[in-house]
Amino acid sequence: MPTGQKTVMIIEDEPDAAELFAEMMRVNGFRVIKMFSSTPAIPIIAQEKPDIILLDIMMPDISGLEVLRYMRREPELAKIPVIVVSAKSMPGDIKTGLEAGASMYLTKPVGFQDP
Repeated sequence: MPTGQKTVMIIEDEPDAAELFAEMMRVNGFRVIKMFSSTPAIPIIAQEKPDIILLDIMMPDISGLEVLRYMRREPELAKIPVIVVSAKSMPGDIKTGLEAGASMYLTKPVGFQDP
């Protein structure tokens, strides 16, 4: 990995959304790892220790919230910032995501502005 390049892991089951987020991150100089389901993402998170994670909540296998709670219990992973990106936009959903340990909670559709 090039010196100084940050890694973002995108855990998103919708390929188009994952690629959109990935392109946003690449444009800003990030190395991108895309995962399309939660279960295989967990060992990769532990192995790669990305600098930041974009995490969808509604996944085909285990909930993104379970991934987030797992990370917050693991000392080596607990400090990795996690931005939840979800279509679940009710205040209770957002509160649950933040209480589970999300650094930020964004609702879909997410817009993107150039810096």
